[in-house]
Amino acid sequence: MRHATAFALGLLLSTGIACAADDSRGWPMMGGDAARSGYTPEPISSELAESWTHRAAHPPAPAWPREDRMQFDRAFHPVVAGGRLVYGSSADGTVRALDVATGETRWVFFTEGPIRCAPAVWRDRLFVGSDDGSLYALGLEDGELLGKWRGGPADDRVLGNERIVSRWPVRGGPVVLDDVVYFGAGIWQSEGVVLKALDAATGRELWSNDEAAGIDMPQPHGGANAASGVSAQGHLAAAGERLFVPTGRAVPAAFLRTTGEFDHYVLQANHGVGGTECVVGGDFLYNGGAALRTETGEQATMIGAGRFAAVPGGVLRGTPRSISFLRAVEEDGVDRLGKPIRIVKHVAEWTASNVAADRGLIVAGRTIVAGGDGVVTLVDSESRETLWKQEVEGAALGLAAAEGRLYVSTDRGVIHCFGGPEPKVTRSARPMERWARRPGGDAPLAEEIVRQSGRTAGYCVDLGCGDGSLAHELALRTKLHVVAIDADADNVAAARRRLSAAGLYGPRVTVLLADPLKSHLPGMFADLVVSANSADADATELSRELLAEAHRLRRPYGGISCLGKAGALRIEERGAPPNAGQWTHQYADAANTVCSTDAVGGELKVRWYADVDLELAQRHGRAPAPLFYEGRIFQIGMHALRAIDAYTGRTLWEFEQRDILKGYDADHLIGTAATGSNLCVAPEGVFLRNGATCYRLDHATGKERARYETPDGAPWGYVACVDGVLFGSSANPEHVVRHAYRPGNMKDLLSESSRLFAIDLETGRRLWQYRAVDSIRHNTIAIGGGRVFLIDRPAAAVDLLGDDPYKPAPAQDQPFGALVCLDPRTGKERWKVEEEVFGTVLSYSEAHDVLVMSYQPTNWTMRSERGGRLAGYRGTTGKHLWDRRGVRYQSRVLINDDTIYALGGAWDLLSGEPRPFSLAKSYGCGQLSGSRNLMLFRSATLSWAEYTAKPEIRNFGGVRPGCWINAIPAGGLVLVPDASSGCRCSYQNRSWLALSPEE
Repeated sequence: MRHATAFALGLLLSTGIACAADDSRGWPMMGGDAARSGYTPEPISSELAESWTHRAAHPPAPAWPREDRMQFDRAFHPVVAGGRLVYGSSADGTVRALDVATGETRWVFFTEGPIRCAPAVWRDRLFVGSDDGSLYALGLEDGELLGKWRGGPADDRVLGNERIVSRWPVRGGPVVLDDVVYFGAGIWQSEGVVLKALDAATGRELWSNDEAAGIDMPQPHGGANAASGVSAQGHLAAAGERLFVPTGRAVPAAFLRTTGEFDHYVLQANHGVGGTECVVGGDFLYNGGAALRTETGEQATMIGAGRFAAVPGGVLRGTPRSISFLRAVEEDGVDRLGKPIRIVKHVAEWTASNVAADRGLIVAGRTIVAGGDGVVTLVDSESRETLWKQEVEGAALGLAAAEGRLYVSTDRGVIHCFGGPEPKVTRSARPMERWARRPGGDAPLAEEIVRQSGRTAGYCVDLGCGDGSLAHELALRTKLHVVAIDADADNVAAARRRLSAAGLYGPRVTVLLADPLKSHLPGMFADLVVSANSADADATELSRELLAEAHRLRRPYGGISCLGKAGALRIEERGAPPNAGQWTHQYADAANTVCSTDAVGGELKVRWYADVDLELAQRHGRAPAPLFYEGRIFQIGMHALRAIDAYTGRTLWEFEQRDILKGYDADHLIGTAATGSNLCVAPEGVFLRNGATCYRLDHATGKERARYETPDGAPWGYVACVDGVLFGSSANPEHVVRHAYRPGNMKDLLSESSRLFAIDLETGRRLWQYRAVDSIRHNTIAIGGGRVFLIDRPAAAVDLLGDDPYKPAPAQDQPFGALVCLDPRTGKERWKVEEEVFGTVLSYSEAHDVLVMSYQPTNWTMRSERGGRLAGYRGTTGKHLWDRRGVRYQSRVLINDDTIYALGGAWDLLSGEPRPFSLAKSYGCGQLSGSRNLMLFRSATLSWAEYTAKPEIRNFGGVRPGCWINAIPAGGLVLVPDASSGCRCSYQNRSWLALSPEE
């Protein structure tokens, strides 16, 4: 056994640092140096007093507040050099410099987006990356702009994490080593990610790597490959020959510092490991509780979650209750095949208990600084005794030590300075009073705009904002987030000063320097468009360019523009986009086509992404799909139904229903594949079933309009709404099907019903009910073309939960049933077929009047879903059109115009004849969902393809699609709510998002 040389930690900490920074004095970068080691040789006193406290204008606004592996922007991480403490704000996009002795603000610089990573100091300047897509060089002394470099290839902007940001935000936090500054731009692989190295003195580009995101490589699940490479989120680290790039929820990737060449990214082998913390010490990179080898990216050992600080000879690990010093030990071992190998362990030399160190951890000289919730503690590295302890406001996430002072930045936007015996001073960047409003001004115009538009929440764009007066007045009267644009730099500066003084800048109003008529803002996102510069113009004097830009920005289904002067506003409202489709039922429509009429297709780009805080059921539970109707997404969570603006990701309303998805919140359930959805939407409202009740809600407000009950008090099963009729069924609680492939409880997820009924929504009267001769499987109910189709057949006993859920299905034929067609208004039988009615799923094409009978032969569904057969019937008469036996398919069928598609083949809808189609996708459960031009599915990551004989699969990397249907094409968009609930897999992002064709 070979051991690393070990000494007393106090001696180790006085011998040097793990990786020297370009400026050894102060705290020039987050983590103290380019390796983010968290160590400085400069000592601090153990007798500290609070010198000053700084309160930021607004607390941090993290990009991903739900994600515990992405905490890089939970606090304003300070850097300290040259008598200045500098931090960047994720709330208002400013860089602020404070005097280290007094806490007074020395200068403020505005970027055009949130700042999510700490600046990096080099000599007399600092480098700052912003979500606006640029890296800035500022003078350390005065904040003067010395240089600016765009990270991505263009100025495109999107709505990201509720703010207007670059399509390629700089979230790969800058790091400086050997007079070179490195940074990364872009977080979505399919959009492109760019890494750059610049000469720190001149800004000359040394290299640029724009190929890091297009790597065809193994994804987190075994056997899954996709074109989805590196993202860039977190503080970059540099040490030795390599640049380490945190990739969000996954492990960091490594590139060669001299050339930018890709070195390694071990994603699949580090399944379930990762995060934005990146600490380099010796031969190891500490990330996500693992020690990774810096040379290969392979996992050397798991240490456990915590905070890390690299010191000579080892690493410190902080947890909520202790600090441990670990050193690497190499010894002989064997792999899983019994082959001799050398393995590495991290062995604890000592542990200091009863210390909260899970929020922040650094070392200054021989003193360990530990951050916890509401507390910061100093621990002596030799005696392991607590030297000093102090309460702070919030979680002590951002720690820095320089020139004898300790700085503690918390998640509440408070920075504490602890130093000598100076008297405590409280400094505040928060406004003490509102900006003095001019008499008259833009207040009357703002009042008229609000009154006539009716828009008081959402996003507003001010095209030509002047000094920001109109934006200011609108913000005071509404809950709108105003994006103000002006081409005059003096106007922009004045507007920012005005709005900052009023306490509105950042969270409520953002001011951008750009041509208002060529803003590069995303289209279709604004609830309201105004123009302060047009406030003196008559409606006839408004330029065509202004009207065109206002139209482009207005969101469909109600976005409105109010342009011109008070008393003569030109008001225009936007309707549905051309060829927009809806997604009103689990499988697109009540006919189960799994295909909307939407025309979305071609090259898809991100339109918005957001960290929506709706708690969702476990992804393997196969919960109901999201729905779309007239601009709104309707998504069920564990305890509520929520309406989301489909064009911005903004929450519109929530209807609470405690534990409504409790039955779906388990591993590998059949879920919606058997039950059908508990939700549908129609022009008459949103319909949500729970227990024996179905609620009717208003689309716009979520307010309850009516309740309906099952006729026999049974649980409400199937739900659909077509042409003013609500269809429901009485579920059979005695027929409980088995778990997908593991033992589990499906008693709350019922798949068969004893009766089907219809309710007239205008009168609330029950129109009819059909009592099953045997049983009605929910998947066999299809409605369209003025007809209700179902299969009445004995419930399959082979599907029931038995003593051994792993036991193979018995080799027995399932009984046939009767295919029945009913009138939707009267319930009278129109026709019935009783020969060879084999299927378990019905889908209907109203355009071609063809009813398709099939199975649902997917992974981990019911044993009776045998597959291998398809049949077609005339919907109006029940005439048998064709029958295909011995066909192979592994999904529900999708009907697009005159073709049936499934994983495994395609068939002519009218004849049943095969058509050329071979979709060679990678690993991934889930179903097809389609529009007129493309189909969506999971191929390792979110993927799509056009309807061709051999479709080209296009991957959208970095996200985990759901296990049934969670991506839907509707409203001119591809809408993708988060599907990673309960999943620790290392997909780089966990997000809701919308894609659309390029404008």
